[in-house]
Amino acid sequence: MNMTGAQSMVRCLEEEDVSHIFGYPGATICPFYEALYHSESIQHILVRQEQSAAHMASGYARITGKAGVCVVTSGPGATNLITGIATAYMDSIPLVAITGQVQSYLLGRDIFQEVDITGAVSPFIKHTYLIKKAEDIPAF
Repeated sequence: MNMTGAQSMVRCLEEEDVSHIFGYPGATICPFYEALYHSESIQHILVRQEQSAAHMASGYARITGKAGVCVVTSGPGATNLITGIATAYMDSIPLVAITGQVQSYLLGRDIFQEVDITGAVSPFIKHTYLIKKAEDIPAF
């Protein structure tokens, strides 16, 4: 049985012993949330606004010493993470931010909720990836 990209992402997080994720669902990240629903080891903490997801993941990392993980949808959802990502970066806090994105064939067309989040955060992060093919996920 082939895994979907979303299932692969969840499996990778499980293998890294991620136990908590802070996030806010939206259209482009829904397949990930569907796969996350079936995880027996990862607890999702629903936030009221995307920026809170980044700050809560950062706080979790500060307290536990483990990387904090936050998940949001594309567009404004993703850009709402920027302050929390920058704060974590400036304080050397390990943070993984996962965002949805429009379908690959729509990139660069100014489609609804398309934002170049990798470009927007690149000045203050260690690594950023725009994954266009599901089979590339385990490599990251």
